[in-house]
Amino acid sequence: MTPGLDLALLLGAAVLLVAVGAVRLSTRLGVPSLLAYLALGVAIGEAGLGIRFDDAELTRTLGFCALIVIIAEGGLTARWSTLRPVLGLAALLSTVGVVVSILVVGLVVHLLLGLDWRLALLYGAVLSSTDAAAVFATLRRLRLPPRLVATLEAESGMNDAPVVLLVVLLSREGVAHPWWYEISLVSYELGVGAAVGAAAGVGGRWALRRAALPSAGLYPIAAVGLTVFAYAAGAVLHASGFLAVYVAGVILGNARLPHRQAILGFADGLAWLAQIGLFVLLGLLVSPGRLGSAVLPAVVVGLALVLLARPLSVAASALPFRFGLREQAFLSWAGLRGAVPIVLATIPLSERVPGADRLFDAVFVLVVIFTLLQTGTLGPVARRLRVTAPAEATEIRVETAPLERMGADLLQLEVPPGSRLAGVHVDELRLPLGASVTLVLRDGAGVVPGPDFRLKTGDSMLIVATAGVRDEAERRLRAVSRRGRLARWFGEYGRGRDA
Repeated sequence: MTPGLDLALLLGAAVLLVAVGAVRLSTRLGVPSLLAYLALGVAIGEAGLGIRFDDAELTRTLGFCALIVIIAEGGLTARWSTLRPVLGLAALLSTVGVVVSILVVGLVVHLLLGLDWRLALLYGAVLSSTDAAAVFATLRRLRLPPRLVATLEAESGMNDAPVVLLVVLLSREGVAHPWWYEISLVSYELGVGAAVGAAAGVGGRWALRRAALPSAGLYPIAAVGLTVFAYAAGAVLHASGFLAVYVAGVILGNARLPHRQAILGFADGLAWLAQIGLFVLLGLLVSPGRLGSAVLPAVVVGLALVLLARPLSVAASALPFRFGLREQAFLSWAGLRGAVPIVLATIPLSERVPGADRLFDAVFVLVVIFTLLQTGTLGPVARRLRVTAPAEATEIRVETAPLERMGADLLQLEVPPGSRLAGVHVDELRLPLGASVTLVLRDGAGVVPGPDFRLKTGDSMLIVATAGVRDEAERRLRAVSRRGRLARWFGEYGRGRDA
C-alpha cells in the first residue's frame, strides 16, 4: 500500500476505536454519544488536527447513506404488535405535525430574526424532522410505556420522507407550484414509497425463508441488502426511499426468518458504525470559528421549536386519538433532534442558498444544546408527568434454528411411497441417545409425536440430533426405511449383520 493510504487507514481506525470507547464513557457520564462523535469530528478538523473538509455535497450523500442504515435498523427492531396501535398518530405527526412545525418555526424566525420567508421556512423544514438515531438510542434506555416509545420511534422513521422533499423544494430556485400540486407530490412520494417498501419486505421475507443459504452470515447481509434495495427502488420511482426502507425493515424484522438474532445484531453493528461515521463527518464539516455568532439564533429557534411548534404539532396530530395531556406533553418534550437536521441543513448549503451557511451553523449549535438539555431531562420529565412504566422481566430471546451454536443438526425426512417407515411407531425407530423426532408435519398440520405415534406415507419428520450421533441416526433411519421395524435384525444398514 501507499504511505498515504496507510496513514488514512491508521487515522480512520484510531477514530473508530476512540468513538467506540466514547460510547462507554458517555453512557457512564449520562451524555449522549452523538455529542462525543461530533466533538471528535471537530477535534480532528481544521480547529484541531488541521484536516480541512468543506464538501457539503459529499457530506449530504454520505449522510443519506448513513441514514438508510440507521432507519433500516430502526425498522428491523420495531415490533409490529406495539407499532400497529400508534400507526395513525405517527402518520399524522409525520405529515400534519411537520406542516404545523414548519409554519410556526418559520413565522417565529421571520418575525424575531428578520429573515426572508424562504430562509425562515427552511429553518422550520430542516428542524421539523425528529432524528431516528437520537430517538432509538435514548428512548430504549428509559422505562416508558410501549405506546409512547412506539409512537416516537415510528414518527422518527416516517417523517424523514416529507421533510426531505420539502427541504429540497424550498432549496431549489424554480417556478412556484400551486398548493394542490405540492400536496399531490408529497402524497405520491409517501404512497409509492410505502408500497415499494412493503413489496421489498414481503418479497424478501418469502425469499429468505426458502433460500437455505449455506452460511448463517449470509442472512444478515441479505436482509440489509433488501432494505437498501427498497430505498434505491423508491428513489428510482421518485418516491420516498427513506419510507421504503423503514417499511421493508418493519416487515423483515417481524417475520420468522432464519437466524433472526444474527440479522438484528448485524444491523445494530452497522447502525453504530453509520452513526459514528455520520457524526464525525458532520463535526469535520463545521467551522468552529463561526459557531459563536450562531448561539443566539440557535437558542431563539430552539425555544420556539420546543416550547411552541412541537407542542402545537403534537396537539393537532393527537386530536383524533385518546392521548392524555401528560402523554402529549412528554411527546412534545421527547421530539429529539440529532444528525438528521444537520444532514438536511447540507441540502441548502450544497444548493448555495443565500444564508445557508448561517442556517447550518445555527442548526449544529441547536442540536448540541438541546440534545444535552432534552436527553438529560427525559427521565425526570417522564417521572414528573407520571408516564413511566413499571419494571418488566427481561424478555427472552427466541432464535430460529440456531442449531450450529448448540452442536446439533436438524434433519428433515419425508416418508416416500414404498418406504417401510410407513406404519412404524416413533419408539420403534430406536434412534440413538441424543436424537429425537421433534415434529411431524401431516396434511399441513404440525404434530408433536409421542412414542406410539404411527408414521404414514407423506409425513415429514423433523429430527434434532447432536453432532456426535447424527450419522448414526441417519443410518438407522435408512435401515428402517428399507427393512421396517425388523431392521435391527439385519444390521445397522438394514442389509444383514455383515453389511
